[in-house]
Amino acid sequence: MAAPMEVAVCTDSAAQLWSCVVWELHSGANLLTYRGGQAGPRGLALLNGEYLLAAQLGKNYISAWELQRKDQLQQKIMCPGPVTCLTTSPNGLYVLAGIAESIYLWEVSTGNLLVILSRHYQDVSCLQFTGDSSHFVSGGKDCLVLAWSLCSVLQADPSRTPAPRHVWSRHTLPITDLHCGFGGPLARVATASLDQTVKLWEVSSGELLLSVLFDVSIMAVTMDLAEHHMFCGGSDGAIFQLDLCTWPGQREKSFQPEQDHGKVFRGHRNQVTCLSVSTDGSVLLSGSHDETVRLWDVQSQQCLRTVALKGPVTNACIMLAPVSMLSSDFRPGLPLPHFNKHLLGTEHGDEPRHGGLTLRLGLHQQGSEPSYLERVEQLHRVMCSTLEKNVLGGQDQLRIRVAELEDEVRNLRKINRDLFDFSTRIITRPAK
Repeated sequence: MAAPMEVAVCTDSAAQLWSCVVWELHSGANLLTYRGGQAGPRGLALLNGEYLLAAQLGKNYISAWELQRKDQLQQKIMCPGPVTCLTTSPNGLYVLAGIAESIYLWEVSTGNLLVILSRHYQDVSCLQFTGDSSHFVSGGKDCLVLAWSLCSVLQADPSRTPAPRHVWSRHTLPITDLHCGFGGPLARVATASLDQTVKLWEVSSGELLLSVLFDVSIMAVTMDLAEHHMFCGGSDGAIFQLDLCTWPGQREKSFQPEQDHGKVFRGHRNQVTCLSVSTDGSVLLSGSHDETVRLWDVQSQQCLRTVALKGPVTNACIMLAPVSMLSSDFRPGLPLPHFNKHLLGTEHGDEPRHGGLTLRLGLHQQGSEPSYLERVEQLHRVMCSTLEKNVLGGQDQLRIRVAELEDEVRNLRKINRDLFDFSTRIITRPAK
């Protein structure tokens, strides 16, 4: 059985030839291009292995392509404002978007906007789920990093604002990037900031595990799958490699280029905007404002390939190619629904959508049981429909069924009269 193909997915802010390009990681061969719009930084996400989502730079919508319908814009997901960052849950059930200082959470199956989280004080700059979709982490220009439990957010009382599980406030300047490791609720989260530090946190306890100070602002951060190495992209174009398993137990450290000269990747002429590591940890992908994407050998820090784009690189990531990306006849199992812009869609101008099946549990349950009169009308319609069919044969069974329905209608009418009389007596009872 052949190993899964790894591909690089890249976008730039110019989008002259295409909005997004996919190329095979090791050969450099172009596989797919998607046209229509300019994807913003931290604004590219794969949904359920079937759709590619791109938050448009400075615009209030998200473009969605079917992975094989590369030349046709599948859908525009309209949003209340310009989307600053975007991510999807690994299980394909939810879409998260940062809009100004708020976080919007949609349910993919219905398109319902489930909750709006407003705990940041300035624009949200980055969002990411943990690998098991149980938590997500947000970073903002207010220097805060918030760790959220998805279960707590969904089960929160609608009258109360959901609270994050952890509030990490040790950064002193805006957050530029974050990366969630493996482990679900036990994962470690790396955060980068303009304050020239990268910090490593533990989701389960909320503790700060490590803080590293650099000579330049850090614009991008990532880790390999084994979490042996952490890679930090600087505002000067350098990429720094931190070996997490070889450092002593100290929580604060300064990165000294002269001492760790063998752990610096040099080649970009402008700030690094995005970083991603291959599955086996041997290759590093980087994007920069110098309009190039570079592929590096991690062991030797040598540049293996340079791909020139038409503008500053906004997104560059390595992923295992989904089956739908490589099969020309593949189509999504379900179409994307209409995404509501408001929590109560039909009351705020969103058109009601019919024909879908919605299951609401717990505090999200809405509506009530039909009244007795509604049940009477429904049974009467069934009875009339049965009579109108004039079924040949089985007349005895038909008459028995009609008689049963008539008895049920009489009983329901009697219950309705009794309830009406009882309510009338209660309302008209003289006060003592």
